[in-house]
Amino acid sequence: MEKELIKVGQLEVVFLATKGDTDGHADVFELRVPAGAKVPGAHHHVGMDEVITGLEGVLTYVVGDRVFEVGPGDHAVSPRGVRHYFVNRTDRPARALVVGTPATLGPEYFREIAAVAAGGGPPDMQKIAGVMRKYGLEPQPLPAGFG
Repeated sequence: MEKELIKVGQLEVVFLATKGDTDGHADVFELRVPAGAKVPGAHHHVGMDEVITGLEGVLTYVVGDRVFEVGPGDHAVSPRGVRHYFVNRTDRPARALVVGTPATLGPEYFREIAAVAAGGGPPDMQKIAGVMRKYGLEPQPLPAGFG
């Protein structure tokens, strides 16, 4: 498959394998998070488990009530049904490898979110929530003071 860079706000996503490549078993993508990026969008997956492995820099990754500092070689698991979210609190960009199983997102999810978020003004959060639910993500509130 040809690598496609998808920009979603401050994030960049590069898909390495999709359900078509893995017979529906896994989505595999690189996530690029710039320095200082606050990434709203706490959520849980209805039918997918997710593993994030650090490649470069450090992401603060929260799964349920546990906080992980995910740097190169570190990982965190987001089981289906458990709220998770992340932020790059450092002054360096971060990259991580994300594997979701079974494959429920694909590049289509990120393209649709990027299209809703485009336009220059504040994104329409109801439309974003609709896209999230279409792909099995359930939006969750961020705790006060996160970021």
